[in-house]
Amino acid sequence: MTNYRTEVDSMGEVQVPANAYYSAQTQRAVENFPISGWQLPVPLIRGMGRVKLACAKANNDLGKLTGTGKNPLSIDQVKAMYSACQDVIDGKMDGEFPVDVFQTGSGTSSNMNINEVISNRAIERMGGDRFSKSKPIHPNDHVNMGQSTNDTFPTAIHVATACEIHNTLIPQLEKLHRTMRDKAVQWDKIIKIGRTHLMDATPLRLGQEFGAFARQIELSLDRARVAAKAVYELPVGGTAVGSGINTHPEFGGRVAADLVQQTGIPFVEAVDHFEANAQRDGLVECHGQVKTIAMSLFNIANNIRWLGSGPRCGFYEVILPDRQPGSSIMPGKVNPVMCESMMQLTARVMGNDTTMTLCGATGGNFQLNIMMPIMGHAMLESIALLSNGINAFIEFCMDGLEANPEACEAAVEQSLSMVTSLNPHIGYEKAAKLTKEAFASGKTIRELCIEQNVLPKETLDAALDPFSMTEPQA
Repeated sequence: MTNYRTEVDSMGEVQVPANAYYSAQTQRAVENFPISGWQLPVPLIRGMGRVKLACAKANNDLGKLTGTGKNPLSIDQVKAMYSACQDVIDGKMDGEFPVDVFQTGSGTSSNMNINEVISNRAIERMGGDRFSKSKPIHPNDHVNMGQSTNDTFPTAIHVATACEIHNTLIPQLEKLHRTMRDKAVQWDKIIKIGRTHLMDATPLRLGQEFGAFARQIELSLDRARVAAKAVYELPVGGTAVGSGINTHPEFGGRVAADLVQQTGIPFVEAVDHFEANAQRDGLVECHGQVKTIAMSLFNIANNIRWLGSGPRCGFYEVILPDRQPGSSIMPGKVNPVMCESMMQLTARVMGNDTTMTLCGATGGNFQLNIMMPIMGHAMLESIALLSNGINAFIEFCMDGLEANPEACEAAVEQSLSMVTSLNPHIGYEKAAKLTKEAFASGKTIRELCIEQNVLPKETLDAALDPFSMTEPQA
């Protein structure tokens, strides 16, 4: 047996791997784009399967697939199409999508890839020969009926993006928020020194510091929901340029409604199909929110890394779990590897945002954006990186993170910014003079005040109580 079979398309014969479910147009794309080895993200393949299933159902309900048009299908053939689409959604056909991400800018190669796979899989489910030149369930006439790559491919990106935000990113952010909030409550009584400009500042509680992290994640959750909302409008129904040529007026609305049933996400038909086909502003907006989430996570991981620095010559106010040896030359050294991992992956997400912005700004020419495959890849990569990174950060860093109360409290009394609470009693100028004297002498503010009898002991003790400095005072 040969390892290849001969397939034919409008440009002639093509040699296709013998057992592949895809056909000629997919193989041409494989040969034309030997670029990166990056294939479409799995969530996007599943999203395409969902869109094709919704389109098939809409066409069938509108009497298009089994009607009086060219090559009508039987009910059994329609059901076979449904099953083939479901096979894609369920991941049974993941190995059948070999086209490189850096392909035709509309995603036509990938759209024809899935059309061919569904066609051949449906023929096989009917007991037919999927290798025959005759295609009783045709990739263009039936699987792609009422569609263009220009409206269905961006629809699939929107569907995949919203699903991944709802099903992976939001749950991980919720879990991280709970973890941060619990640490904030647990450590609420631990006093430590604040730092601004990397310099000593007034005291705060370790719980307040982690409460701020918890609030960042709470706001990140809000941003994730806004991000998903930015892609709820679906271009499907616009076909080639937004006019809806070769499709039914109800098609886009019916497809959107079916996708709501499939996913539970409130997708809607685009308000203006010409805008929805031509521009990817919603995706750029969506990724902008995701980029902001990444920025917050970078900041939190970096702060925790600094707080855990040491163990003897740094802050060491929190104790990070030991995950692995940190040096090939320094025995016993342990590094904040989970923080560093988070910082690297969030940097990648921020880089992806530049890609998204450039593609959105320059790729939308007239009636079509021609940078969609890489936009889909960047969008879904960012969501996956954040979701997986948060999960690992919780399990391997946050869950085992411990406070070091001794290190936190040891530095408080030494801080020159303790003098701040004396401002209402002695004024800014005298307090500044005390600070300089304390620094020059090596004494604490308290020691110097006692030595110079600056305030009565009871007043001084109340003013220099570190806990009272962590809250407003009437």
